[in-house]
Parts: sequence; C-alpha cells; structure tokens
Amino acid sequence: MKLDMNRAWTEALSLIQANIGVVATVAGVFFFLPYLAFALLMPETANFAIEPNSDDPTAAFDQVMAFYGEIWWVMLLLVVAQTVGTLALLALLRADNRPTVGQAIAVGAIGFLTSIAATILFYVGFGIAGGVVMGIAIATKITALAVILGIVLFVVLIYVAVKFSLLAPVIAIDKVYNPFTALLRSWRLTKGNSVRLFAFYALLLIALVVVSGVIGMIVMLVFGLMGEEVMLVGSGLINSAVNAVVIVLMLGVLAAVHRQLAGPSAQSVGETFE
Repeated sequence: MKLDMNRAWTEALSLIQANIGVVATVAGVFFFLPYLAFALLMPETANFAIEPNSDDPTAAFDQVMAFYGEIWWVMLLLVVAQTVGTLALLALLRADNRPTVGQAIAVGAIGFLTSIAATILFYVGFGIAGGVVMGIAIATKITALAVILGIVLFVVLIYVAVKFSLLAPVIAIDKVYNPFTALLRSWRLTKGNSVRLFAFYALLLIALVVVSGVIGMIVMLVFGLMGEEVMLVGSGLINSAVNAVVIVLMLGVLAAVHRQLAGPSAQSVGETFE
C-alpha cells in the first residue's frame, strides 16, 4: 500500500481531536510537567556554553561529559517519562478499542524495556557496522574515500531510521514486546514507502521547527521585558506547552501512518461484520 500523506495528516488530527481529553492528560503528565520542572529547576542548562581551548582538542568533549555527568539522573528521568508517555499516547491514539488512561500508561510501562532494547540494538548495530566501514576507509589513508563513505553512512542512517520509525506504534498499538520482532515489523510496514515517509517526516519537522522557533522568539521578546524571573517562568510555561503540542502532533502522525500501512486491526474488522 502506498502512503497517502494528506490522508495520514487528516487522520492524525481526527485521532487527536477524538481523544483530546485523555491525550491532554497524558501529554501534561509525561511531557509538559517534566520539561517545565527541568526548565524551572535547572535553568543553567539553557545557558551552558563550551569554553574554547585551542591547546587541548579534547577540552570541549570533556566539558560536555562533565556537564552531563552532573545531571545524568535528570536526563534519565526525562528519558523514562518521554518513553512511557510516548507509548501511552500512541495506545490512546489507536482508532479502535481505545484503553483508559490507566491502561494506556500500563502499556507504556510494559513496553518501556522493549523500546529501550530495540533502540539500543539499532544504534549499537549501526555503530558497529559504521565503525568497521569508516575504520577501513581511514586505514586506506584516502581522505576522499573517507568523506564519501561518511556521507553514504549518514544517508543509510536516515534510511534505516525511517524504516524503524514505526517501532513505537508497533509496540504500543500492536503490543509487540519482542524488540527484534518489533524492529522487523516496522521494517516490513514501511516497505515501499521509505521515500514518501522521509518526505512526510521532513516536511512535518520543518514546519514544526519554524512554528516553534517563531513562538520562541515572541516569548523571548515579550517576557524578556518583564525581568529575569518572569522570563524564566513565562518561557518555561510556553516552551513546555509548545513541546507537548509538537510531540502530540508527531505521535498522531505516527499513529495515522501505522493505521494506514498496517490496516485496521482484526478486532475492528470483526466488529464491522457483526
């Protein structure tokens, strides 16, 4: 089946509107509140800057590692919240047999380890393959070859990321909890639609980045005139809300794309003929 991008966008909005109450609740708990707390309690992260040091090429890397070494536990909590929230929202955005909020959160909690394991498999596998290829290229001492292979690897990374883009819907909606099986199903569902999906995701991402950037500049201008404390709270509230809305839209699109490529569930088909 060829992906219909207009239909996917329309269905995404319909799924969100049909579940706006529960979607807003889950998005607020797992995306709005954690990012707001992060912005208000750790404002120094937004102002983190690397101090240049021409005498030590590894200085910048060491500064970044030291910085994240201090806040690793915060980042871990955000990853957990975002992963569970993502799966819970996708479970709520299914077109049939929608769960309650509690059941959706349970789906997110159950699928958390599967999502993390599958993500690790993806990055580790690609990292090993890419490392071997680049190692061979560097060993030849041919700069042009290394540059070309670097570009090729980047293109391959984008391609594979698109192929695995339905991993979260497969876990949350199809309830596939084996990481290998989930990755394989996402690969099969996207077969024949990789270019369309890349174009769809790219257009969506560009639009959301532009809109978010404009809102961010307006927030900076408005709250920047009211003092540092007002700026901190105001920008934190607005940016956290924008972040939650963007995530909901993106997950709505993933749910719609999954439904279109996977087709209606066996249960919904059975109900149609009852």
